[in-house]
Amino acid sequence: MIDYKKELAGLLNSEAVGAEDFVPTQDPAFGDYCLPCFKLAKTLRNSPVRIAEELARTLVLPEWVAKAEAVNGYLNFTLDVTGYVRDVAETFADGVALPAIGAGKTICIDYSSVNIAKPFHMGHLPSTAIGGSLVRIFRALGYRVVGINHLGDYGTQFGKLIVSFKRNGTLEGVKAGGVKELQRLYVLYPEMEEKDPSVLDEARAWSLRIEKGDPEAVELFETFKRITLEEVGRIYEMLGIEFDSYLGESYFARRVEPIVEELESKHLLCESEGARVVPLDAFDMPPCLILRSDGASLYATRDIAAAKYRKETYGFDKCLYVVAYQQNLHFKQFFKVIELMGYDWAKDLEHIAFGMVGIDGGNFSSRKGNVVYLSDVLDRAIERAAEIMREKSERLADPDRTARSVGVGAVLFSALSSAKIKDTTFSLDKVLSFEGETGPYLQYTHARCASVLRKAGAVPAPTAYRGVGDESSRALAAAIAKLPDAVTDAAEKREPCLIAKQLVSIASAFNKFYFDNKILTDDEATTASRLMLVRAAKNALRFGLGLILVDAIEEM
Repeated sequence: MIDYKKELAGLLNSEAVGAEDFVPTQDPAFGDYCLPCFKLAKTLRNSPVRIAEELARTLVLPEWVAKAEAVNGYLNFTLDVTGYVRDVAETFADGVALPAIGAGKTICIDYSSVNIAKPFHMGHLPSTAIGGSLVRIFRALGYRVVGINHLGDYGTQFGKLIVSFKRNGTLEGVKAGGVKELQRLYVLYPEMEEKDPSVLDEARAWSLRIEKGDPEAVELFETFKRITLEEVGRIYEMLGIEFDSYLGESYFARRVEPIVEELESKHLLCESEGARVVPLDAFDMPPCLILRSDGASLYATRDIAAAKYRKETYGFDKCLYVVAYQQNLHFKQFFKVIELMGYDWAKDLEHIAFGMVGIDGGNFSSRKGNVVYLSDVLDRAIERAAEIMREKSERLADPDRTARSVGVGAVLFSALSSAKIKDTTFSLDKVLSFEGETGPYLQYTHARCASVLRKAGAVPAPTAYRGVGDESSRALAAAIAKLPDAVTDAAEKREPCLIAKQLVSIASAFNKFYFDNKILTDDEATTASRLMLVRAAKNALRFGLGLILVDAIEEM
């Protein structure tokens, strides 16, 4: 596709103006690109208004620029619509090409990070969706991406679970009930401890037995772990999520001793109330706990070990942690400790914080038991999508598969369609709507594109473009053309919602184009030209939906 910014800069032929100085206009009434002339005022010793007016009067415009107008210190350029539409349609005729800006670079992305023997609930959706989308975005840009599920498989909670299991459950019940049964047992524990505080000593003893390799303790723990990963695996399959590593806390708990020794040798550790800490008061942070008074490691210790392992194993250029904003301090602390240890790659560690998700304003707590399982939400979304499909069409070739794609896509889009840091409330009816900024709306628009192309059959590409010089054709072409930049911006800002928003713009523009223009006409050149634009829109939607984990459906 023509680099219009570069070409426009060439028209001015001035060292004071580069391609980066041109920006797409927000309102099509002011053209397609504009040059703010304010930065030229000092160089040219004139007002921005006069500079813009003089340039508009004297510039010799090529055929691909329809006009140049001066408006309040801006020089606005309107491209020739037919030529612009042709350029976009032919550029996107076979798909979406992105710059390989990540070639030769490695990014580790730590996300989802489920806890063994605890439910995969709606609170896990943001990390899973944002991280999974970032994996696809960075891979599309040429990066080598390592997707990491840092399992929560270490700690006293497993001793507590075993105590509750011994008193309140059976192996048959756990195998039959899965994670929901494990959750039921875990919720029973606090009441047991409240009635008999000595239960905590028993729980700690079971935790120690797991660490020491006691056969019975390890067998129970491995059973709980296997059941959890089997259930979680089914959810990941539904979401289209895959990982390259499942190494969790238990693995890195065995690697903390060298970390502690290194901190000691570098004189970073000191004692505080029996615990071992790295003081961070010089950085306006509380101390980073490294070892408890009983010698046990903590989250920060294991995360430092994990970060060092990842650097040594993968040689990452960036390591991203997709974790809720409640952990902001934790990441600041252990990043700072790694920096104090003298590792310059500490600057390449990045916390991707996000807000919380609730249903009807509620939060999630595995201890209290008020958990909304993600699997239940996905199942209900699929059921509701199937109901909607039956209402809208009885002729779908594979209604079950379509309902699954629509239901799951709706849930995923809800997690990726707004800025990640915002707290959100999930509403099933809202996310399954076929109107507004929703996953089903985008899928339906893609299916409409596919339907038009199927009806048209084999139509040769136009030799001359006709019938695409109207405003709705131009608006659709402009929306499509902005998708590659939206992808690179999403990667740079770690914001998949930028892609989601651009897809909504494409879908909205396509539907206006569809209603404003008859696609299959009696004029061969007009039909072929409009079909090229339909094909470009379909390719853009399919590509973008894939980056935000949503299936592009051919028929709805």
